[in-house]
Amino acid sequence: MIKTYSPKESEITHEWLIVDAKGQTLGRVATEVANLLRGKHKPIYTPHADTGDFVIVVNAEQVVVTGSKSDKKIYYHHTMHPQGFRQINFRDQLQKHPTWPLRDAIEGMLPHNRLGRALAKNLKIYAGPEHPHAAQQPKEYKLQYVRQTEESK
Repeated sequence: MIKTYSPKESEITHEWLIVDAKGQTLGRVATEVANLLRGKHKPIYTPHADTGDFVIVVNAEQVVVTGSKSDKKIYYHHTMHPQGFRQINFRDQLQKHPTWPLRDAIEGMLPHNRLGRALAKNLKIYAGPEHPHAAQQPKEYKLQYVRQTEESK
């Protein structure tokens, strides 16, 4: 009989990866980063364990959406006060809080339980190209789906 492999805590290694979101599509970046956080790119992936890596996303303010989503995509929240329902479109959200749309998309692709909350702590998002994690020696991660822009064609 074949036994199911389950990695031990000592066998799991967490690397630091850096992803550049400049000019990339929001959903494409979010799916790849969510897979890196879960550890689906590793052969020791286990659904109930944190086998993923730490991910640093830079240039989050330069992420794009296709079509007319910049005006039609709406983010909702409630302030928990009477009549506290608020909504804001993608373009305004990107100007007000440049990292929130990407964080919202990535965290929506993680499990909605304590594992997902733990994985979300391994995600670091920065609006510009600078980040304070040079001491961790992050490796550059090349995105699988690279958006072709007009100047790159």
